[in-house]
Order: sequence, then C-alpha cells, then structure tokens
Amino acid sequence: MTLSQSSRRSQLNQSQSQAVHAPIGPLLVLAGAGTGKTRVVITRIAHLVHKGARPSRILAVTFTNKAAKEMLSRAGSLLGKKSGDKPEISTIHSLCVRVLRRHARKMGYPERFAIIDRGEQESAARKVLRELKIAETTLQPAELINRISRWKSAAVRPDGAFAALAADADDSWSLAAAGYRRYQQSLKLAGAVDFDDLLLVVDDLFFTHEAVRREEAARFDHILVDEYQDTSGIQERIVAALARGHKSLCVVGDDDQSIYAWRGAQVSHILEFANRWPGATIVRLEENYRSTPEIIHAANQLIACNVRRHAKTLIASARSGPPPVIVQAQDENDEASRVVSEVESRIREGEVLPNEAVILMRTGDQTRVFEQELRRRGIPYELIGSHSFFDRREVKDVMAFLRLLVDRDDGMALARVVNVPPRGMSAQTILKARDAATAAGHSLWRELVTSRDAGRLPPAAVNGVALLEQMLGEPGTVTASAGDRLRTLLERIDYRSYLQQEYDDPQEQEARWNSVDELIGALHVHEREQQQRHDCAQTIRDFLDELVLDVTEAERFRDNVPRGKVLRLMTLHAAKGLEFDCVWMVGLEEGLLPHHRSIADGLQAIAEERRLCYVGVTRAKKRLTLSLCLTRMKWGKSRPCRPSRFLYELTGQADKFCEAAPSQAAALPGPAGRKQKIYKKKTAPK
Repeated sequence: MTLSQSSRRSQLNQSQSQAVHAPIGPLLVLAGAGTGKTRVVITRIAHLVHKGARPSRILAVTFTNKAAKEMLSRAGSLLGKKSGDKPEISTIHSLCVRVLRRHARKMGYPERFAIIDRGEQESAARKVLRELKIAETTLQPAELINRISRWKSAAVRPDGAFAALAADADDSWSLAAAGYRRYQQSLKLAGAVDFDDLLLVVDDLFFTHEAVRREEAARFDHILVDEYQDTSGIQERIVAALARGHKSLCVVGDDDQSIYAWRGAQVSHILEFANRWPGATIVRLEENYRSTPEIIHAANQLIACNVRRHAKTLIASARSGPPPVIVQAQDENDEASRVVSEVESRIREGEVLPNEAVILMRTGDQTRVFEQELRRRGIPYELIGSHSFFDRREVKDVMAFLRLLVDRDDGMALARVVNVPPRGMSAQTILKARDAATAAGHSLWRELVTSRDAGRLPPAAVNGVALLEQMLGEPGTVTASAGDRLRTLLERIDYRSYLQQEYDDPQEQEARWNSVDELIGALHVHEREQQQRHDCAQTIRDFLDELVLDVTEAERFRDNVPRGKVLRLMTLHAAKGLEFDCVWMVGLEEGLLPHHRSIADGLQAIAEERRLCYVGVTRAKKRLTLSLCLTRMKWGKSRPCRPSRFLYELTGQADKFCEAAPSQAAALPGPAGRKQKIYKKKTAPK
C-alpha cells in the first residue's frame, strides 16, 4: 500500500511541496541547513512513482554509502513496495562499478576486473619505482599514489600529467608523472583498477563510446543527486551524460555548505546550474527545523558576507533559546579549561546529554589541550575523524628526539629516528647494529660509534652517525631553554622539509607541522610553569615523564569509553551533516578560522572558510558558544591573536573588521575571560 498524495503533502511545508511537485525537467533545490532536504528527495521519488514512473527507472545519487542506505530504507518505507521493483540509490562510485562491469572490455579490462585497495596500490607503486630506478628517498610509493590520486581527481590522464605540472614544480613531480604512466599500464595489465579509476574510466567510456552512453542513460527516466555542491568536475560530467536525453535531473544542495574544494568539489556546479540546464526550475528551502532563531540569525549574518552565492535567508521554526555567546580566553590552555568547564557543568546539571554535545575546531592539532583537560576532569569523550594527538607519527618522532637529547643510549628512541630524516642509515645497517649491540650488551648508540671508529660501517652510515652526533650535541649538559633546544634541533635536521617530502598534500604537510609546533609550545609552557629553564635536561625529563603518563592515561581512557554515548571532539569538516544540542566552536582567530593559508590565497578561499564556519554554527540546535584566545604558542613563543573576521560578521559588525589594526580588532569580544552575547533579542530567564 502506497502513501497517498495528500498524506505526503501534509508532511511538507510550502517550499518542500513546491520542490516535490515541480514539473519534470531540470530542477535545482537550494536546501539550506536543517531544512529537510532528504525528506524532499525521498518524497519526490514517491511523487514520481505516484505519477506513473517505475521505481527501477529512478536513479538517486548520494556521496556516502551510509547516506545511500538511509535513503534506500526511507524510500522503501514511503513507497511501501516489495523488494522486486525499487529505485536505484547508490554512491557515484557504486554506480560506476556497475557501468564498468557491463562494458569493461570496451576499455581494455576484463569483466571481472579487480578493485585494488590502498595497500595494493602502494605495492604496485613500489614496483613501478624499482622499474624506473627511482629511489624511495626521492619519491616514496605512498607519495606517488597521492600524486596520482590528485591527478585523477582533476581528470588528468597519464598523458596529460607532464603538461599539468606547474612551472616551478620540482623534479620529483616529473618522476611522478612518469610513474603515473607506468602505474596505469601495470594496473591494466593486471586487469585491475583503483578507486579513482572507477570514475575516470567511466568518464572516458562515455566520451569514446557514444552508443554506450546512450545505452546507460536509457536505463533511467529520472535522476536525483543529493549534496550537489560537493560534486567534482568528473562526477558532474558523468551525471550530465546520463541525464542529457530526458533532462529529468533534480539536484539538491546548498552552495553555502560547499566546503570540499580541497578534494575537488566545485561550487560552480550549483551556482551555474541554471546556465548549464536552460529552463531549470529553482526552489529554495529556507525553513530551518534544527536551530533556534538566535542561532539562525547569527548564521544568516555570517553567510550573507559571501558575495557569490544563491541568495537565501533561513527562517527558524524552533522556539527561541539562549543567545550564542563569545568566550575570550588568555591562551589555548585557558580556552580548554573554560570550554571544558562549561561542558562539564551543562552535562552535570542535566542540560545536555553527553552525546548531544560537541567541541568543533578548524584543525586536528587543536585537540591536545582539550583532550588533556577532558581526561583531567574525567569526562569521557570520543575523537572523530582524527588520531589522538599522541598517536601521530610526527609527535612520536619529536618525543624520540627529546629522549635522545638527554640520553643517547635510549635504544628505542634512537631506532625510531636514527634515519629520520634519511641520513644514509639503511635498514640493514640498523638491524645489524641492533643485533651486535644486543650481543655485546651495550646500547645501539655505542655500537654505532664503535662500528664507525672500527671502520665497520658503510661510508654513508659513517656520515649519518657524524651528522646525528653533531645535531644532538652533548646530552644533558646544555643550559639553554629546553624548548629552544628542541627547536634548534628540528631546524638543524630540517624536519619540516622532511615532512614536506613525506606527505604530498600541502594541507597534510601543514597539519603534521602544526602538531610539531603544538608540542614545542607545550614544552615551553611546561618550562614556564615548572620554572626549570636553567636545567634543560631535567626539564625535558620531567616533560617526557608527564607526556608518557598522559599517553598511557589516554589509552586506558579510550579503552573504557562507551562509543556513541559521549561528548565528541571533531574538526568542522568532520561535522558536516551532523547536529547537536550544544556546540562549542573553538579557535575563532585570524589565521586559524579563517586559516592563514586561505587568507593568503584570497577572497575565494576565504569564502570557503566562511562556509566552513557557517557549517559549524548551523550544527547547533539549542546552544552555541564561540571561543577565541588572546595569545597562542607558535614555534615556541607566545604570540598575540586577533579575533576572527567571522566574529564580526556573526554579530552584524562586518564593517568594523580592520585587517591593519589588530589592537582595535582585539577589543571586539570584550574583557578577557568574559562572555558576550552576540544576539540582542531578550530571552526568558533560565
């Protein structure tokens, strides 16, 4: 039994009903945050079926398997159909797998082609590098795969990789382009594709075989695409190729929530939809069912500052609530203390359930102080979409260097970083030295020095030991600041350049370096608190002891956390699509949100940062707290911070932000440590 048309209409507001019952043809549904877009997609499918469309001839495309399963379940409930005839609801990658299975031979692949995983990709890349005689010190397999993935996401084929190189690209990029061609040849010979190939090969298939494109397009009479603002160029082309004939294409999305340009999403697809599809109907969903009027008012003021967007103003249907507030802290430790204290208070008083509270931040390296403060107070939490701070590779490297600064005989620390960055110490040399040290009953460092002096080490390893000896200096005797000592060491070994060589993605490079910077700052704070600046070695030992205890406590803490029922920490990107009763957004400072890289890149990049901030604000249902610091530790020194321009925009004071006057900007939120309401409407007392 199907749901009646009148029943479907009774559950929709006017705009939703307009979107559901829009005439067949190109349809753009601009669905603001919390406006019920999934309901619209499902109900439009039901409406099409009610009008005579066969469910199996309706295609709905989502961007995650989770969303596809949820949509399929909801569609089944609404349609009330048995499993024989149902709409095809899947991700774009799943759709392309099915297309390619039917036509693989036309593209030179077997019907039962394999889809290889990341480990198999790196194995293939390692083989390619050996064949091309490219040393892994020059280009690592993982780095080659990352670069190939970036090319494929941008629809750059192997033959176009050299032409796509930037004028100032280093030699490793030319080697990667050569590796790309050989890698693709090796996969094809093996009858395999990787994840990115699923889209690339189907795009090529539709371009080179028009009959196949028509055949695949003829399978569907109606196509719906969710989260259209997140489509990449190649995804948009595939969808357009399927919809070109019947033009019954309904796309649903929100340009104000387009935050994935860094992974290929093009907001222009949704902004220019009406130009690409003449005669398109445009429907705006502006009634927000999630947040209070106070939160929506702030969000509207913020996003209105983006110039290139589809104009829309959200209207809250929820009851009035407390106004959003700004909390200004002295530094990152004070910020964590204030935020976590408020979280603890609201949970203890029953104002919010732990799993309905979230702390949102721009970057993953901001988690350290919040994790420490939460553990100190015994508040269970879950870190979403990121590794715990102390689990990160670069953090473990720096901790190993710290251990060596005070004890060269620390064998485990030395084994970890003896060839970090590479200094001629091969894995075989290190293994032989470790075995010899164990047999002789002395440390790995002593064995390396003894073997060097006895002429038992290869020339490259001799130089490596000398370099390491010079970099570490005399252990335990320096009197400089411990933080300065660590900073000097990392500068000597050029650890930042090492991270840039290890990780191809500039954002990944920066995130890794930020973790190092965070650890240096923590060491300086420890020095200041312990007042041990005149005993560098002891300061480092105490700091390491504190970190080890903290790491152990964190591991035990995580083991006992009930998943899904606790407070969550996550980045703003990870929060997309979620909602919480109470949201704390931290670090609203220039250079952090908006990120300094975006500020340097210009207005378009800042617009995406503004959309990211908007996504964070609109996650909040009942309470929103925004925090910032007066100072932050950067490269071991306390540096002044400026309130984010987004704070001005949220408060309707965008014209008062002045990039050239940090002292004036710092006055916005009010006295340090005080809260300021950013919505003036009076509310009922608590």
